[in-house]
Amino acid sequence: MKLLGLIGGTSWVSTGEYYRLLNEGVNRRLGDPQFARCLIFSFNYADILALNAKQDWDAIFELVAAACLHHRDAGAEGIVLCANTMHLIADRVQERVGLPVIHIADATAEAIRRAGLTTVALLGTRFTMEKEFFRERLASRGIEAVIPEEADREFIHTTIFGELGTGNFLPATKARYLSIIDDLAAKGAEGAILGCTEIPMLIKQSDCAIPLFDTTAIHVDAAIEFALGE
Repeated sequence: MKLLGLIGGTSWVSTGEYYRLLNEGVNRRLGDPQFARCLIFSFNYADILALNAKQDWDAIFELVAAACLHHRDAGAEGIVLCANTMHLIADRVQERVGLPVIHIADATAEAIRRAGLTTVALLGTRFTMEKEFFRERLASRGIEAVIPEEADREFIHTTIFGELGTGNFLPATKARYLSIIDDLAAKGAEGAILGCTEIPMLIKQSDCAIPLFDTTAIHVDAAIEFALGE
């Protein structure tokens, strides 16, 4: 089993989910008493938020790359960035560190392709929804991503950082997210990507009529495949 290096703290809430799902997934595949081999580097969320607010991606890259180098020096064989937005710098990290970075958008695109869908809604931080790093990887597999209107994008972005990332899941916020998904479905979205690793803790498949793609669970499955592969 390969040793995985997890980059977390963005937020600690979803990083805890990564750790739980990773161990449960390995155990499900291999049986007792088998669990994941992994290292976790967890940032202070406030440091990342401050850089996000300035969109200082170079500074974020340097922090993440340094953490990944710690993992590499400790024996990690693959990197898991435990946040969708962090994948904006994933290619740079892989080049700097020289280890495979298991890309959340690639794994999500494959899950959508297997489901036979070609048009999906994308919910996440403003960076994930508006920048190209996620949507381009979907498009390369023939998948179109549609994003919410401006006011809805602002609501999602604000609540991710102000509520979900601190473990605060409010019924009113959930209702608004579901309304946004319904609106995008009415406009042709066949499914919806929960493209922030905290959103699957707020919205469940049982809440929606269209298929949901939980990027946390999908990413963890890809990490397990890597860890247990040849």
